Amino acid sequence: MRYLALACDYDGTLAAQGCVDEETIAALQRVLASGRKLILVTGRQLEDLRAIFPHINLFERVVVENGALLYRPARREEKILTTPPLKSFSGHCATAASGRSPSAELLSRPSILRKTRC
Repeated sequence: MRYLALACDYDGTLAAQGCVDEETIAALQRVLASGRKLILVTGRQLEDLRAIFPHINLFERVVVENGALLYRPARREEKILTTPPLKSFSGHCATAASGRSPSAELLSRPSILRKTRC
């Protein structure tokens, strides 16, 4: 069987503590040289990923924001794949401690991701 693409996660797979080392970049370049495509899948927001990962252009497609957005680096094209969850859904996810949804809790904090530099 011949595989035509490699899909991989960013955090904890390609990146350690938000950074991708040169050995991993070289391995990704070898995959491309073999004629295969690369697909990156991550829960990160596109803006944060672009700020921290200068090699995003190695990938044919990038699925970001937990599957909500598809990005084509070569064309700088973004395609929304889904709409944000309804506010009523967020209310059902409220945490007992704060009474706020987990996503609201994360959004209220300063972004740790933006502070990371490789």
